[in-house]
Amino acid sequence: MKVIEKIQGANDSGVVFSFEFFPPKTEDGVDNLFERMERMVAHNPTFCDITWGAGGSTADLTLEIANRMQNMVCVETMMHLTCTNMPVEKIDHALATIKSNGIQNVLALRGDPPHGQDKFVQVDGGFACALDLVKHIRSKYGDYFGITVAGYPEGHPDVIQDGEASAEAYQNDLAYLKRKVDAGGDVIVTQLFYDTDIFLKFVNDCRQIGITCPIVPGIMPINNYKGFIRMTGFCKTKIPHEIMAALEPIKDNEEAVRAYGIHLGTEMCKKIIASGIKTLHLYTLNMDKSVLAILMNLGLIEESKISRSLPWKRPANIFRVKENVRPIFWANRPKSYISRTVSWDQYPHGRWGDSRNASYGALSDHQACTSIPP
Repeated sequence: MKVIEKIQGANDSGVVFSFEFFPPKTEDGVDNLFERMERMVAHNPTFCDITWGAGGSTADLTLEIANRMQNMVCVETMMHLTCTNMPVEKIDHALATIKSNGIQNVLALRGDPPHGQDKFVQVDGGFACALDLVKHIRSKYGDYFGITVAGYPEGHPDVIQDGEASAEAYQNDLAYLKRKVDAGGDVIVTQLFYDTDIFLKFVNDCRQIGITCPIVPGIMPINNYKGFIRMTGFCKTKIPHEIMAALEPIKDNEEAVRAYGIHLGTEMCKKIIASGIKTLHLYTLNMDKSVLAILMNLGLIEESKISRSLPWKRPANIFRVKENVRPIFWANRPKSYISRTVSWDQYPHGRWGDSRNASYGALSDHQACTSIPP
């Protein structure tokens, strides 16, 4: 199902939320991500997305994770796709792969420069910007994909100079965003921000120029001081004075910083919701505690209310959404298989396992004879 359809379908049911993850660098990291993701998805996010990686560096892993998210975790999945180091053949391979896996959602981005480069460079046979990518997806795949595009409440980092975009650069960035939407973008998800007034002004400015699609705020909880400074510096995000004043005395106390981040994220979301916006997108950085704490503070989730209507997760794959009978593919769930069968030899009068186990009881004459080796 497309993200736009899920957002529109949830408009009357209150506030909805979604999560973003990124591909870990190690196999253990991937295993840990899926364990965390399983816990978070139990709270029924509208969708989850997975990033592509700077310079397309995690392309194969992103495709693999997206497939597992859609078909094993069973959450509506949106995959990031960038133009960096991506000739059109690679882009079409990625799109064909996720389509075959039943994924319908793409976040179309220009992408950051590869590591070691300062500026984005168009590759031969590739696209120059996200607008080109949106046009290509729509022209080749029609309405199959739901396309999300990025919005920048403070202006794109490329146009921010000395901490701020000029009025002209900001208006040009808005006009470019409208072109992306007009070319086929269904939803806008924003860059992180920490000044809620800037975000609300951005939404109003978008509406003034005729952008009518949902605008979803990107919320990144502060988990530690150094990471916060690094991320806001990279994105050229404006930090309100009161936030820095609150963080400075506690910057070396990670628990205190995390607690403040939860408080700040909660208050930002409350203000956004009060303005009439009913969608939240949470940048998890592959961590769950702060994100879930914010949602609990908002009353959007409760640990005691995690449930599902079927013994299995409903498929998110578009080709399988009508399933009401489900085979068990143990090969896809090796850890689950081991945990489910570890105690099978404990069944009374054992049907499985070792006949020497005490739960089997005394052997009959027949069993004793048939158990003697040749």
